[in-house]
Amino acid sequence: MTDLHFGSVYRIATAVLVLAVAVILGALAFEHVGGYAPCPLCLQQRYAYYVAIPALLVALWLVGRGHRGLATLLFTVIAALFLANAAFAAYHAGAEWKLWPGPDTCAATDPGLAAGGGGLLKDLETTHVVRCDEPALRIFGLSLAGWNVIVCLMLAAGAAAAASAARR
Repeated sequence: MTDLHFGSVYRIATAVLVLAVAVILGALAFEHVGGYAPCPLCLQQRYAYYVAIPALLVALWLVGRGHRGLATLLFTVIAALFLANAAFAAYHAGAEWKLWPGPDTCAATDPGLAAGGGGLLKDLETTHVVRCDEPALRIFGLSLAGWNVIVCLMLAAGAAAAASAARR
């Protein structure tokens, strides 16, 4: 691999890594600093980042060691992971726009369920369930799930570009 291609792979992969880290830190800041509780679908969308960030570090290490084939494979897997996460985020955004129903696990608690007694049922009455079909926040008209679609498509494209550059 020439120095030009080596630098290109590093620049592209590092940009993907920095953006992925920024997104997950932003999500954690919205949750812990901003007070926006994530719904179950929001939490599941984070899994791609939790897998991809260390995988990107490994892929960068492989590039540095001259293992272009393994790095290319790993970048391709990361691209597929972000593409799948974009589809999952689109499903979530569609549920927020009421285009289709969200999963049953994201519904609010049934107040009638807890009316019958104390203890666990009483606790259920006071438990706040974050709904997946109601966005907590919209920025420029898009919910965080909608923005995640865009960002994941960018990350998938970046990882695919890194795979292509590593293959050369």
